[in-house]
Amino acid sequence: MKKLCIFLLLFTSATVFSQVQDAWVYFNAKPNAQFYIDTPSEMLSQRALDRRTTQKIVIDSKDIPLEKSYVNQVKTVSGISVMAKSKWLNSIHVRGTQAVINSLKTFSFVDKIDFADKSLNIAGKIAKVKKIRTSDKSNKTKIDYAYGTSANQIQMLNGQQLHQQNYTGSGKIIAVLDAGFPGVNTVQPFQRLRDNKKILGGYNFVLRNPDFYTGVSHGTSVLSTMGGYKEGSLVGTAPDAAYYLFVTEDDTSENPVEESLWVEAAEKADSLGVDIINTSLGYFDYDNAAYSHKYSEMNGVTAYMSRGAEIAFSRGMIIVTSAGNSGNSANPYIAVPADAVSVIAVGAVNSAKSLASFSSIGPSSDNRIKPDVMAQGQSDVLSDALGNIVTANGTSFSSPIMAGMIACLWQAFPLKTNKEIRDLIIKSSDRYTTPNNQYGFGIPNFSLALTLSVDAFSKNDFILYPNPVSDYMSVSLPEGHDKGSFLIYNVLGQIISDDLLTSQTSNISLKSLDKGIYVYKLESGVFSKKGKIIKQ
Repeated sequence: MKKLCIFLLLFTSATVFSQVQDAWVYFNAKPNAQFYIDTPSEMLSQRALDRRTTQKIVIDSKDIPLEKSYVNQVKTVSGISVMAKSKWLNSIHVRGTQAVINSLKTFSFVDKIDFADKSLNIAGKIAKVKKIRTSDKSNKTKIDYAYGTSANQIQMLNGQQLHQQNYTGSGKIIAVLDAGFPGVNTVQPFQRLRDNKKILGGYNFVLRNPDFYTGVSHGTSVLSTMGGYKEGSLVGTAPDAAYYLFVTEDDTSENPVEESLWVEAAEKADSLGVDIINTSLGYFDYDNAAYSHKYSEMNGVTAYMSRGAEIAFSRGMIIVTSAGNSGNSANPYIAVPADAVSVIAVGAVNSAKSLASFSSIGPSSDNRIKPDVMAQGQSDVLSDALGNIVTANGTSFSSPIMAGMIACLWQAFPLKTNKEIRDLIIKSSDRYTTPNNQYGFGIPNFSLALTLSVDAFSKNDFILYPNPVSDYMSVSLPEGHDKGSFLIYNVLGQIISDDLLTSQTSNISLKSLDKGIYVYKLESGVFSKKGKIIKQ
């Protein structure tokens, strides 16, 4: 019996040793770093450099491209396939037998090797995946508003307040990393994006070709919640933002290479000057169970993709991701990369703001609050690949709904850093003072986020924002005041507008005014305030 056990052990070990494995090979240097530091335009677009300048981010070694000679030497090794590359992590994803992969340690430039099967590492590490699925169920709600049936998912976040002031994502770029975008180049809900040249490009990292209008239509539906537009039926949360579309998810299999492709695409997004990355994907379980993640790895510093997401944030971008759809399962916790510290992980609520049962919960394994925030993820209105306006469920959609609104908020305050914008979103959420591991910090109020961010007037609890203003301005009376009047004067001292205010924040329309400087006067009982308004 003892001999048999030994034989089986040796047989198993030999089998594992000869099987094709996935692994990350880390390099120990970037010998051409000084050249790129001296000439950053060789690796980053001007928009990417401007983002760093605005946010006072210093170019460092992570920005430097991989050393090509190292990659080429690895490629020459028989039995090795290079699947993906990352300059941020100074590594490549390779595929081959355990023996061949371990032979790469003989290269002087190889620092370490991490196998996706952590049992093969001297010190365990990395990997995991679980796709977030959605279901299409028709459940349209009739609502008499310009957004049509998509009103609730925007109004829940008070996003209409930003839209009314022309904060619709203009000037911001969102990269969508997903499984495919069929129909985006042909169907009606994306016509407005096409006509306005808001699809800036993309790439299929899975197939290594420029055809990103292929694959599974999950990405199409995700994009529609941000950039879709069909009057009276669907308005995305950021209809005037620009988009890059990257295919990183291989729907035919579950393999940790998808994490590596995501990091590679995120690096490309960074170099192009993208502001926000939306990821409606999550990884936990792989086809090869030995590659799968454990809950203990949901600490933001173990999974390859989560580490990449954190670096992406350090470059000045905002990373928005689905929390996951595992709330009903035996493993109800968030998935990679939602565990990353700076990622905004978005859970799902229904139209009545109650937790959707499928929405993954926290905390992270190191006991941080997750998800971070919530948005509608049940019966969301979106477009399919044929241009039909349908409804579907999943944190796959609560994430982009949130990402689009973040673009609108950032448009309103373009000089704020990604950290400042993230902070505003968290602080504006309805459970900010009492967060939990089902709702996180709750549902953000983007109108409140504007108020919290206002740099204009804030005295005696009187708030007027934004200033300068485009079309609409919100005015809040001081506490204890139920009503008041808000007058606007031209430079000749003539009253050109007189509005009644209530104890609730009131929207004042300035659409009829020409560009210029005006004087306002607010009166409520003994309270009186004067100041200037700039109409832009």
